[in-house]
Amino acid sequence: MSLLRRTAVSAFVLACLTAPALAQTCGGDLETFLAGVKAEAIAKGIPADVADKALAGARIDQKVLSRDRAQGVFKQTFLEFSQRTVSQARLDIGRQKLKQYAEVFQRAEQEFGVPSGVIAAFWAMETDFGAVQGDFNTRNALVTLAHDCRRPELFRPQLLALIEMVQHGDLDPAANTGAWAGEIGQVQMLPEDIIAYGVDGDGDGHVNVKSSSPDAILTAAKFIQSLGFRRGEPWIQEVTLPADLAWEKTGLGNEVPASDWFAMGVTPRDGNTSFGQLLAALVLPQGRSGPAFLTYPNFNIYLEWNQSFIYTTSAAYFATRLMGAPVYQKGNPQTGLDDAAMRALQEKLQSLGHDVGKIDGILGSGTRRAVQKEQARLGLPADGWPTPDLLQAL
Repeated sequence: MSLLRRTAVSAFVLACLTAPALAQTCGGDLETFLAGVKAEAIAKGIPADVADKALAGARIDQKVLSRDRAQGVFKQTFLEFSQRTVSQARLDIGRQKLKQYAEVFQRAEQEFGVPSGVIAAFWAMETDFGAVQGDFNTRNALVTLAHDCRRPELFRPQLLALIEMVQHGDLDPAANTGAWAGEIGQVQMLPEDIIAYGVDGDGDGHVNVKSSSPDAILTAAKFIQSLGFRRGEPWIQEVTLPADLAWEKTGLGNEVPASDWFAMGVTPRDGNTSFGQLLAALVLPQGRSGPAFLTYPNFNIYLEWNQSFIYTTSAAYFATRLMGAPVYQKGNPQTGLDDAAMRALQEKLQSLGHDVGKIDGILGSGTRRAVQKEQARLGLPADGWPTPDLLQAL
């Protein structure tokens, strides 16, 4: 899961405003660094022996640094990624999990307002329902990233939160494993989030999101609620489109009441137009000829969880499938651009004054907006999907 979550950003702000100067140090001798972490933990009320236990044997993990320096880029299309991740096998397992933990999911919805499909889809996307949780020692991963001077303000608070988890008896620092960036458990959450939103779902007196599915399900539900999920409202809805739609009105950030879309001929496949009063954006992951969805305010929690548009749209779609929605209509999207052509397009857009961010070959939000503006300028359907024809026209 992306570290660019609201809680992580909040941790950065909080650290800058309230943490002692010692908490902002990084690099240098590891033992000196760990002594500073221990002192800060003690200042927060954690007993010295607990801090010693948590940090004993801590070391720098070079594999973590390698992963951090070489994070993969996200260049799959929506159809490619969603068809791989929302597989029939995952759907079958997901539906079995919904039955197996029906009472837990019912409690999650009653207490936190989050439907079972939303939680189960994240559970599947993150770890294949707990099967693949990562094999990095969590303590060492966080020590490595907090000691490294690239983003210490992000990872040092997570290391201190891990020490607090040791104090609660919820984590064995020598044995606990997870993702390279410190996420733990079946839904891959950071230590600060687990402390803030952890729920003891199985009644054993501990929050163990790694081995206890009830703990993981309810903790995820409480976290999703904290991101602003609105009870009883949709998050995404597949629609069919008229041929003459005003394409320049589409895309995230162009929200209008859903009833306005319905009036323009946008038709929900499930026939449900009862949420017409809610603001909705019409998103076209692969342009006007591919799958089409209305995204509602609850879709924002997906963007809080992970900032990749392709991941979030796939996860939101996955949740609807688990709740009974049919397979999306793939349509017949126009051919997109390969990596070299996408980079060339980004360079051209940048030369025209558009802010596309890094020239990386990724169709991110900045590139989509710039594409849409140039399509409109050139008299092309402004659906935000870059094609060879657009590149040639530019």
